[in-house]
Amino acid sequence: MDWLDEIKWDRDGLVPVIAQERGSNDVLMFAFMNREALQRTADLGQAVYWSRSRARLWHKGEESGHFQQVHEIRLDCDNDVVLLQVTQLGHQPGIACHTGRHSCFFQRLEQGAWRSVEPVLKDPVSIYR
Repeated sequence: MDWLDEIKWDRDGLVPVIAQERGSNDVLMFAFMNREALQRTADLGQAVYWSRSRARLWHKGEESGHFQQVHEIRLDCDNDVVLLQVTQLGHQPGIACHTGRHSCFFQRLEQGAWRSVEPVLKDPVSIYR
């Protein structure tokens, strides 16, 4: 059996993926992959996702230069969520979020309202020209 066949793909042929920073264990982002994206990720050693909004493969960093070097690919106990352990490349400290922040999870619920608790490391206008 092919290792990709062991994954429980959703009805759209996708699997949720969490990108976690190697070393700090920060959760950088959440995305989806289809079979081709996961196969390319394994082959390249860099994260390739499925962009639902663009309906195409998306090599993380193709526009921003903020690539993700993949060190490890893990599958959860139900075979329906993938965890990538990555090093965020392209800017130090690493920028994973299109808002110019280290992590996409920069908002924290405080007293009934969402508050941004992580700084913008680089203006997104300068990242995406």
